[in-house]
Amino acid sequence: MVVQVALAVVLLIGSGLMLRTASALKQVPPRFTQPRQILTMQISIPDQTSILNAEVPVQEAATRVYYEILDRIKAIPGVESASISNGMTMDGSRVLGFGGSIFMADRTYGAGEPPPLRRFKYVSPGYFKTMGNPLLAGRDLTLTDIQEARPVGVVSEALARELWHEPAAALGQRIQEVPKARWREIVGVAGNEHDEGPGHKASAIVCWPIPMRHFFQREIVIARDQLLGIRSVQGDATKLLKYVRQAVWSVNKNIPLAKVRTMQEIYNKSMARPSFALVMLAIAAGMSLLLSVVGIYGVISYAVSQRAREIGIRIALGASPRSVRMRFIREGSLLIAIGLVCGLAAATALSRLMTSLLFEVRPLDPATYLTVSAVLAATALLASYIPARRATKIEPMEALWAE
Repeated sequence: MVVQVALAVVLLIGSGLMLRTASALKQVPPRFTQPRQILTMQISIPDQTSILNAEVPVQEAATRVYYEILDRIKAIPGVESASISNGMTMDGSRVLGFGGSIFMADRTYGAGEPPPLRRFKYVSPGYFKTMGNPLLAGRDLTLTDIQEARPVGVVSEALARELWHEPAAALGQRIQEVPKARWREIVGVAGNEHDEGPGHKASAIVCWPIPMRHFFQREIVIARDQLLGIRSVQGDATKLLKYVRQAVWSVNKNIPLAKVRTMQEIYNKSMARPSFALVMLAIAAGMSLLLSVVGIYGVISYAVSQRAREIGIRIALGASPRSVRMRFIREGSLLIAIGLVCGLAAATALSRLMTSLLFEVRPLDPATYLTVSAVLAATALLASYIPARRATKIEPMEALWAE
């Protein structure tokens, strides 16, 4: 009984911590709305040496192809907005390799003391509208910014608060990617994005326009593979896939489409790890609790059957049903208490191993420990009470004659 109760405590606390984590993760704003209405896919524009023989030899031509594809997609009935970027929210695999330092005009940097690395995201105008991510201050990038090669950018709320304490204060600030490079003005501040999933803190992001001009000492910077984001007015964006393919291939039939999925699928994948751990722990905890209850009930019932003669004599000599009942409940409670203490000690030691799975919850969360202890104690006491109550129904004469 003691071992069963202790094991149930450990598993129930683990399950409780994961339940608190799942609840906390669901409270994290994903910075996209109606994710089933957002279809994403990767498109790649190969160069002349590619086996696909695509006729896109230079960066300027690649830029024209991307924006022509966007124009064709926006013309599809049922498409509310569309954009391209090198990474979508919560799709961490697409942006881990893109980043750099930013230098601010109002600060000086000593030799050998570069500013910390930031995440760079390259987006077309309309990216934030497509995702449903609100601009907290300023404006979005525009086609005029692209056409006139204006040195502008949009930063995330996390970066704005870190460097300038509030979103509005970031507007008009000037930054550069390397010393002596062209100064670029911050024209907008977007809501936080959790590129590595809701279980990680919001990324400090600088969003640059596609393409970037005179960036890192290069005339023009644009990747040959990008992610399309398409917001549908319908409830299921996958219904647009056929028409999106036609629109892309009408521009260039050799452009491949890959990683087709909705933002709902991306979000579900980011939640897969904690959800799986929660389900596994919940199943194990439920089975352990059931075994504990059955074990306690069985042991107390066996004790009652073995001590029927003793119970009959006590009742015959004037013992009250309550005193008989409490005798067995006390014996069961002692074993339950020992099991709880052992289980809490083991859970305290083992729960630290779950730190990497937890979010906004401490391994030694008082609410979880108290709730599990109370639930298990109440359940175990009920399992003790039922056979103890049956002991008070024993007729003294029948118990003695049975002996």
